[in-house]
Amino acid sequence: MTQMTMIQAITDAMRTELRRDDNVLVFGEDVAKTAVYFGQPKDSMTNLARIAYLILRLPNRELPVWRLVLRSSNSDRLWKFNFSDFVFEAMDGIASQLARLRYRSGGHYHAPVTIRSPFGGGVKTPELHADNLEGLFAQCPGLKVVIPSNPYDAKGMLIAAIRDNDPVLFLEHMKLYRSFREEVPKEAYTVELGKANIVREGSSLTLITYGAMVRTALKAAEQLQKEGIECEIIDLRTISPLDTETIVTSIRKTNRAVVVQEAQKQAGIAAQVIAEINDRALLHLEAPVGRVSAPDSVFPFASAENVWLPNEKDIIEQVKATVNF
Repeated sequence: MTQMTMIQAITDAMRTELRRDDNVLVFGEDVAKTAVYFGQPKDSMTNLARIAYLILRLPNRELPVWRLVLRSSNSDRLWKFNFSDFVFEAMDGIASQLARLRYRSGGHYHAPVTIRSPFGGGVKTPELHADNLEGLFAQCPGLKVVIPSNPYDAKGMLIAAIRDNDPVLFLEHMKLYRSFREEVPKEAYTVELGKANIVREGSSLTLITYGAMVRTALKAAEQLQKEGIECEIIDLRTISPLDTETIVTSIRKTNRAVVVQEAQKQAGIAAQVIAEINDRALLHLEAPVGRVSAPDSVFPFASAENVWLPNEKDIIEQVKATVNF
């Protein structure tokens, strides 16, 4: 075990898989020796290049990037965008090609592609760098969408994603890259995709969230505990497919729930989680399911970011409203 930040854990996962299998290829923007953005530091990418079969840095042009990735061999491919907002140019390749390949070929062909992309607010990025677009991709059948909240999960889930035979969108919240460290095994391991994690036990209410909001929810739960409200916190980890079993089991215990997302409210993951709770656990609820999200507006410029993003206070207020319903 060693202490790692999330970006170090991600780099270690790539190093592990590149050493394990010569068929693992790395394509994308901001990779290899010239990496300069929120991804791996230059020295880490240089070391990866020494052990890789192929690390190919491509220009910041998303449309030709996906074409190259899709038309390459049947190797496991790791594809990186600089920022998730830039993915719209490649949306046809992801939603219409990668996600459908196994279905349209009757299982004869697969698309073992992992798409890494930074996203998320809280680090004062320029416009078009921080948007939360996970809800858009969660609606693509055939595409798994993964959002780790800590270094341990980041390494294990990235290894699992690379080894997966189907396409995986691996979203990395920029605020989590270097904000804290935790113990991560040096050896290879996997964290199951599609399986949520209970990061805090509780009996008063279930808080359901993912990504950077997990740490915000944990801070809110510590404050609520002082007032006698014990929150159980579920880190979804994978937002498509959802682990509804873990969610429902927790609801049956606490009888109340609040869902938290950083993204805008409209058509978000929280709405889907609430719908699943209503379908599967409605009679166990003692109050309507609460929701905390950003407002339905364009992601603001950096100067207004802290006002726009959901925070600990927002979660505490909604939890109290749900408990006291």
